[in-house]
Amino acid sequence: MDQHYLLDSLQLTTPGGQGAPQYPPVEQVVPQFLQLFAGVGAPQAGSKVKAGMVRDLLVILEAVDCQWLLGDWQRNSTPVLRDLVVALSTYAMLPQHEPDGGELSCKDSSNAAAASRAAEVILVFQSILTKVEAAKGLEELGFKAVGSCLQAVAGPMYVFAVTHAAEKPWSRPRTRTLAQELLEGLLRVCDCQIVPEFLRGATEDEEGWFAMVMQCLKPELTKETWQRSPATKHVFSWTLQQVTRPWLGPHLEKVLPPSLLLSDDYRVENKILGVQCLHHIIHNVPGADLCQFNRAQVVHHALSNHLYTKEAQLMQAVLPCLLDLLVILERAPGQPSHKPRSAKPSDKVLQLVLTHMEPEHQLALRRVYAQNLPAFIERLSIQISRHLKRLLRVIVGYLEVYDGPEETARLAMLETLKRTIQHAWPRMTSRLTVLLQALLRLMWDAATDRSLTPEPVTAALLQGATDCLLLLDRCSHGQVKILLQGVQRSCQDDRLKEYLRKVEEEPVGSFIPTEPKRDF
Repeated sequence: MDQHYLLDSLQLTTPGGQGAPQYPPVEQVVPQFLQLFAGVGAPQAGSKVKAGMVRDLLVILEAVDCQWLLGDWQRNSTPVLRDLVVALSTYAMLPQHEPDGGELSCKDSSNAAAASRAAEVILVFQSILTKVEAAKGLEELGFKAVGSCLQAVAGPMYVFAVTHAAEKPWSRPRTRTLAQELLEGLLRVCDCQIVPEFLRGATEDEEGWFAMVMQCLKPELTKETWQRSPATKHVFSWTLQQVTRPWLGPHLEKVLPPSLLLSDDYRVENKILGVQCLHHIIHNVPGADLCQFNRAQVVHHALSNHLYTKEAQLMQAVLPCLLDLLVILERAPGQPSHKPRSAKPSDKVLQLVLTHMEPEHQLALRRVYAQNLPAFIERLSIQISRHLKRLLRVIVGYLEVYDGPEETARLAMLETLKRTIQHAWPRMTSRLTVLLQALLRLMWDAATDRSLTPEPVTAALLQGATDCLLLLDRCSHGQVKILLQGVQRSCQDDRLKEYLRKVEEEPVGSFIPTEPKRDF
């Protein structure tokens, strides 16, 4: 099917004459093309016919000039281009995915067919952008015509390009290359250097294309539809993370509901994606906006439900996100409070985390808990004294268990203990014996068992334990030195004796806390 046959099928006439054929106005060609295109049927039923029509349309677009494509923009002819872009995007859309249909596969024949259709459509979109870019230099059309055209096609083209540019089961190498070229062409036409600039605008006062992109995604991000479109969640999450403060705040109502939907899904990968979106929102939206209409409490409730999970990857995403949200929920540290001893959300979260940590036996989950615990200590500061009994029990328990060659959990627990001593030092003397036994046992294990643990990790364990002993000695006014005298004399390991000597040679001095003094 060549372009003349396509025009005959559209029941349009081509004026005769010398040179290149003269096509009817775009306002006539595109609507009738769309009517004929829609009458062919579903992509699977008339795939060959539709594919031929798309190729013929590309031939027409390459033959015409930019004035023909933009038409008479003063008569508002650009909606026909928007309809064309939407129709072609629908033609090349990915097959609908059942919510319980399992994982997508790159070997799926339907995904391969969709990638082939997408490659043909991208070529058409690139031809349109080439004509729009050429129109920017024509005085008779000018920037008003170009702006009107971009308003019609930029949003759908961006969504289509991002959908196929990522390395996903539905994409193919050629499609990814073409999609990336399409995205770069769109940025060039819009006078943008990078995607964040395209979405947010070049300056704080300039409005970007983020609102239009979200409008294009909105029908696919509802509770009933988002699970059926496998690419929508990836386009949304990737686009969201390109927009930062202060540009994201005005769009909070558009991005928060889809993020909560993803976080509330039963699939772990979707939960992680939703939590990552929520974390980005927490970082880049003013706290006052989040607290309006109880939004922060809704997010807190959604994140707190994940604290009962046994998935280490999900927990790794949830805990830092929850910590940043707690800063917004709670009163600033320097602000006076009428009830200084009242429990805060941070206390409740830490209490729940410690409750789950104590009996946990999965090493992967123990590592995640341990790595995030120091941040909780810093968040609560001196108020960590409320949780000392359970916290120290967890610390001692984790220090006793070998964590693999990297010793991630035990190193994190040493850092946790160090910060706990710094913040709650007046309470450490009464717990000196228990902590001293745990630290000495750890140092003995690290110094004598060198078969599996790399040398740098062993050194980090010994140094971390020594730092804790030094802090304990300072806050106990030298009691650790007294208790270690017999240990050092009976120790047979030279390396361990060297670290114990560091504690013995430390001068006795008053311990100066790093936090403001308060009543315990």
